[in-house]
Amino acid sequence: MKEIPIRDFNSTTPEQFLEILKGPADEAARWLHTAAERGIVEAQVHYGQILLDGTGVGKNPEHAFQWFKLAANEGHVMAMNMLGRCYENGWGTQPDMLLANYWFKLAAAAGLDWGMYNYATSLALGRGTEMNRGQALALLREAAAMGHVKSWNLLGGFYEDGWEVDIDMDCALDCYHRAAIGGDFRGQFNYARLLIARGRPEEASSWMKRAYQHATAAFQAKMRQFLAESSNPELRALL
Repeated sequence: MKEIPIRDFNSTTPEQFLEILKGPADEAARWLHTAAERGIVEAQVHYGQILLDGTGVGKNPEHAFQWFKLAANEGHVMAMNMLGRCYENGWGTQPDMLLANYWFKLAAAAGLDWGMYNYATSLALGRGTEMNRGQALALLREAAAMGHVKSWNLLGGFYEDGWEVDIDMDCALDCYHRAAIGGDFRGQFNYARLLIARGRPEEASSWMKRAYQHATAAFQAKMRQFLAESSNPELRALL
């Protein structure tokens, strides 16, 4: 990794910054730590993320939480979203959906697609806030228009279940397809489900395989149950 002086961080080009992050993980971690301690907000966010992931350093969600909090209070939009995620999942702090939604809402209001998606999820489910699926739908449409694939998947659920819209399986299929081609494993699974319902099991099989490959362990278990209950032998054979 080409050395970039700490003092030059704020004038670092996006290409140089990517070079730092794509370099050896331990070197990137040391550089970001130094920059973060010197008050460079962008470095604080990235250092918080690698502490959360354990990339180049030992996992330390408590310290990650503190860096996200520091950067969020400086107005960094992604830090606001990540602070919300920490409160949502109990990463480095006690779970608190009221605080999670506070930060998701701020990130959404600032125009961050991830903030829109996370706040919309809470609004749609009444998770730590009063249920408001109309507002959730508006946020999801805005985030999806920005190319946020998880928002496309959740938007598909609105059309499939008739939340704030008339049930429209063609729209649901289109939304799930957009999420699927964008790489969202839930979108891939949901797209495959609707393909099965339309008598297109061969296409569905391909998407099921992709979804399973990238899904979390918990979601893989859900998929196995779905496939085991399928009447189609080709799909059951994927188990």
